[in-house]
Amino acid sequence: MAHRALLLVDLQNDFCAGGALAVPEGDSTVEVANALIDWSLARGEPIVASQDWHPADHGSFASQHQVEPYTQGELDGLAQTFWPDHCVQHSEGAALHPLLKQQAINAVFHKGQNRVIDSYSAFFDNGHRQKTELDGWLRGQGIVELTVLGLATDYCVKFTVLDALALGYMV
Repeated sequence: MAHRALLLVDLQNDFCAGGALAVPEGDSTVEVANALIDWSLARGEPIVASQDWHPADHGSFASQHQVEPYTQGELDGLAQTFWPDHCVQHSEGAALHPLLKQQAINAVFHKGQNRVIDSYSAFFDNGHRQKTELDGWLRGQGIVELTVLGLATDYCVKFTVLDALALGYMV
């Protein structure tokens, strides 16, 4: 049984070129992800992904507060940047990037579904009040080490890695 897994964080259309919250050179991350997918498959290691998955009326959206995107405020008692509407459930923007080798992904874990709190980490919401199913799945597979790649490094990847370390994973 493999003890390491590849975790792909939010490789979605809205974080790539032309997306609602595009990360510079986000598309090039997909090429690297595909190389890591091949590497993981060759070693028999599972591949999982997170997917930002917001309801259309998510509280982190600037449109819900009639403010400009990137305005600072508060959501459910936590500091919040109000973002452009992005990764709305079942939208093209929320879909995983079309060039990503999706058929190799063993499981996809949604985050950001609770409209009153944001979720940067693939493991928890921003207040650490609710967990996603990711940790339970990884532990069920005997995973103790993660290779993490994704978008965006300064938010979702960063908080995913910090939570993984806090949960005892080697990253």
